[in-house]
Amino acid sequence: MGTPKVILQLYPVIPAEGETADEQFKWRQDNRPVGNDMEKYHEILHEWTDVVKEADKMGVWGVSTIEHHFHSEGYEVGPNPGILNAHWAGQVDCHVGALGYVMATQDPVRVAEETAILDHLTKGKYFCGFARGYQSRWANVLGQFSETNATLSDGSAGDLKNRDIFEERVEMVLDFWQKESVEVKGDYYEVPYPHGTGVEGYPAAETARLAGTPGEVDAQGRIRKVSVVPKPYQKPYPPCFVAAMKSLETISFCAKHGFIPSYFMGDQGMTECFDLYVEAAAKYGRSYKRGQNQCVVRWNHVTKDEAEFNRKLLAYDLDIYTNFYGPFFPQLPTGDEATRIQSIKESGLFLGGTVDELIKTWQGTYANAPAEYIMLIFHWAQQPKDDMLEELDTFINKVVPELEVPDYAIAAE
Repeated sequence: MGTPKVILQLYPVIPAEGETADEQFKWRQDNRPVGNDMEKYHEILHEWTDVVKEADKMGVWGVSTIEHHFHSEGYEVGPNPGILNAHWAGQVDCHVGALGYVMATQDPVRVAEETAILDHLTKGKYFCGFARGYQSRWANVLGQFSETNATLSDGSAGDLKNRDIFEERVEMVLDFWQKESVEVKGDYYEVPYPHGTGVEGYPAAETARLAGTPGEVDAQGRIRKVSVVPKPYQKPYPPCFVAAMKSLETISFCAKHGFIPSYFMGDQGMTECFDLYVEAAAKYGRSYKRGQNQCVVRWNHVTKDEAEFNRKLLAYDLDIYTNFYGPFFPQLPTGDEATRIQSIKESGLFLGGTVDELIKTWQGTYANAPAEYIMLIFHWAQQPKDDMLEELDTFINKVVPELEVPDYAIAAE
């Protein structure tokens, strides 16, 4: 038996002053837009390097970040995960990555190129992440080649189109990583463009025909395929994580390609997703043990008692939970701070308690869902660095050793 692999996933928050969520949001209003406070961002950016280096020393499997844009309020200021990953690659020995690239807003060629370079920079200690996106303020701007880029998984026409774009572009990235040359006639993207005629009049077509990948140039000197270089260092490609929130379609898509679904959901329902993943993977010739290649996502606070847990939720998490997550997910309760804190606890995503209490809680999860990976999210730097790192160190050294997963054999691709 082994223990889970821990990934530290940070949502960089420009910290607001105040002891309560309402005080913090009032401070954000009074000092807006704090997302444009370059002194605070500069401080956080460099502190970030200190954080990932300390996490690496603690023995995390990986460190990770997000892709979000335009957060002038100061929440989730993480517009370019690739640049951060490249910087971290020279600072740590653990894996680096992101969850992740929002594919309806991304050019699949550029994603394939950037991530392959990152894989080489880390000498094979890179992991990729793909997400569908749900924030229309930025997704519709960066993804304006489509009128529908950010939706909830509600089964609507917009939702289905978003999924189509996501799946088409992710599968293009896989082809770009693995095939010497590619041509694509997709519903939303063509390679070459225009696909019907190919690229005509390219001055160096003869050079490409003689020295490039066979088939890139046809007999008439037209570009008919492209070769995306470099290829990844890992074969066939880096581990790929995909955010999952009870969408059976997402889990099946992950199983098809051997991706790692990362469950943003409580224990209830997650165990069924574990079974679905194993069953769906088998249909595509992939054999996984239960929990293998799967990831459970949690916000986790180590506290001496419930009062301290409440205080940390109030000081570190409730502002973003109330004023940012809440509008996207109207099922989240409103009301006074005590009501909202109780809602956080009941979500099943935010855990807290003493070491013994957390061991018991996590063992309960692992009795039914023995995930190979644990992704821990912290709302740093709203939560101060030293406090967060102390919690992380305690979790890795005292909680994780009490959790068991099978010694997974890597499934053949």
